[in-house]
Amino acid sequence: MNHWNRDLDRLQRSGIRRFTNMAKEVPGCVMLTIGEPDFDTPEPICQAAAQALKEGHTHYAPNQGDPELLQAIADFESARGMACEPGQVLVTVGATGALYTALTGVLEPGDQVIVPSPAFSLYESIATAAGAETVRLDLSETGLQIDYAALAAAIGPRTRAIVLNSPCNPTGTVLSEESLAAVKEAVLGKPIWVICDNVYAGVCDGPCPDLTLDPQLRDQVLLCQSFSKPYAMTGWRLGYLIGPQALMDRLLLLHAAQVASVPTFVQKAGVAALRTDVSAMAAEYRRRRDWCMARLERMGLPFIRPQGAFYIFLDIRALPVSAEAFCTRAIREAGVALVPGTCFGAEGFVRLSYCCSPSALEVGMARLETFLFSL
Repeated sequence: MNHWNRDLDRLQRSGIRRFTNMAKEVPGCVMLTIGEPDFDTPEPICQAAAQALKEGHTHYAPNQGDPELLQAIADFESARGMACEPGQVLVTVGATGALYTALTGVLEPGDQVIVPSPAFSLYESIATAAGAETVRLDLSETGLQIDYAALAAAIGPRTRAIVLNSPCNPTGTVLSEESLAAVKEAVLGKPIWVICDNVYAGVCDGPCPDLTLDPQLRDQVLLCQSFSKPYAMTGWRLGYLIGPQALMDRLLLLHAAQVASVPTFVQKAGVAALRTDVSAMAAEYRRRRDWCMARLERMGLPFIRPQGAFYIFLDIRALPVSAEAFCTRAIREAGVALVPGTCFGAEGFVRLSYCCSPSALEVGMARLETFLFSL
């Protein structure tokens, strides 16, 4: 049989995984590629999962999510200003599940979704699977902030969504109040969803401007959130999606058809996570970031100064090599792995992840400096 959804032919394997796998083939290679915290999940969260297993929470959870976790999420988000009810919450398999449900739920074949760029490639992959088109909004000439005129020009009759990721993967940039005001002016009252990927909001220098808190956009905003980054729970695959009740009633049906429900004992761990103080981890990421920036400045390698997340976007445009070649050679010649900016729509840049251990960072940065001198 050779018949399948031809939109799948346009999908590409994750570049981040491609370079990570390449690095795994080189013994001793330091991997500064994947954005995965080196911390283990905090003990209270693990204990909650263990206790749930002892208590027999090994059966199906409701499609929408465990009632206790739905209430905990609603309380958590309401406390920070996004007033919502448990019925508006959908527990998903990580933020990936939330994004997939949101985008496939609001996009139809031929629709368009606007993605400010540089951006995480997952958004375009999901839109492609839905038969939709991604319109990249290039932020390179506007200081990585959104300009109203440029956004308005990108909106067309088939625009159905815009994805906002702040702090941003791969740049660590936080969208300003002015950027969010531009988005609001461009979409308010139009049939355009604002999909907020806020997975790095817990890893930020300070308050992060957020359209999910704007009551005027309440009927147009979807929040995609994850436990992975702030709570060091990447392997647990736990996230959630919040939106207007009428839409969530329909997205629940889509979610149920995909995964039925998230494992019950994992959801019990999620309740404990929302009660766990992880500020020490966030502070450690900032310390590592500051150390890396000082090290890069001594090397003379320019970069975009991150305000959140745990990435630094290195500017290699002055070097006589493409981003792909830079990263390939760094792995094979220096034993240090990074991700080319082409994976995010930005040639001439390379992403460095600093959420690995301090010892790995020290070795990796030393190897990077040696490799730079060889160029």
